[in-house]
Amino acid sequence: MKENPTRSLPGIPFLLGVLLLAILAVWMFVTGLGPDPDSGLASGWLALGGVVVAVVSFLSLIGLYKVEPNQAAVLSLFGKYVGTVKDNGLRWNNPFYGKRKVSMRVRNFESGKLKVNELDGSPIEIAAVIVWQVVDSAEAVYNVDDYESFVHIQSESALRTMATSYPYDQHEEGQVALRSHAAEISQHLRDELSERLADAGVKVLDARISHLAYAPEIAQAMLQRQQANAIIAARTRIVAGAVGMVEMALNELKKNGVIELDEERKANMVSNLLVVLCSDRATQPVVNTGSLY
Repeated sequence: MKENPTRSLPGIPFLLGVLLLAILAVWMFVTGLGPDPDSGLASGWLALGGVVVAVVSFLSLIGLYKVEPNQAAVLSLFGKYVGTVKDNGLRWNNPFYGKRKVSMRVRNFESGKLKVNELDGSPIEIAAVIVWQVVDSAEAVYNVDDYESFVHIQSESALRTMATSYPYDQHEEGQVALRSHAAEISQHLRDELSERLADAGVKVLDARISHLAYAPEIAQAMLQRQQANAIIAARTRIVAGAVGMVEMALNELKKNGVIELDEERKANMVSNLLVVLCSDRATQPVVNTGSLY
């Protein structure tokens, strides 16, 4: 089922013509029933003609309908799809056509907070904002029962499927995670939705995560793990920097010939420098006033 554009007549000129017909019908009916004894059978036919014209005028009015900007009217005749009208304003078609309006405007909604298990099995809460638009009115009306409900249900299903495909946090170099790779996650969600909603004549314009958090029952434990990972990463950088500074200090002392240190005193100096550089508190120096030996 694909959208088939069809023609429609301007409604305003047709409305004026119907009003003239209605006036004519009233005149014929009143004249036909007038108190003229000589009119005879002709008056009866005139009154009957007025009734017929009135019925035709009434039926013609049923064919009028309004199409707003970014809206389409899907026409059907006794269950058979006729075509789609997208011309704006007051339009007219066959009075026996069924007409269903479909909005072609860009719409968006935020899904509810879903509780799912991410790739590592941890329960998380996730929600997304979906921006979508109907691009084929015939598919939206005839391929699914209720396209708006279809979009909402399939969006939640796609969000669940996407959330179970990635971990919450990045544990390895180059690994795509929900929290750290927003662009990749959004693209995956958009592709998943586009595949599911294509048969409903719906185009997904954008899909982004609006809420992402660990489930309340494990949030505190996950926070402690994140803090531990941050501390370890910071300590790793501190140790790497301290080792480089100690190596530089020893090389400078040796190059400038300031002092000659044996292996034992080098080890002692390295130990003291690492304590000073890696400690998270200010160190208290001990001044030796005696001989080095």
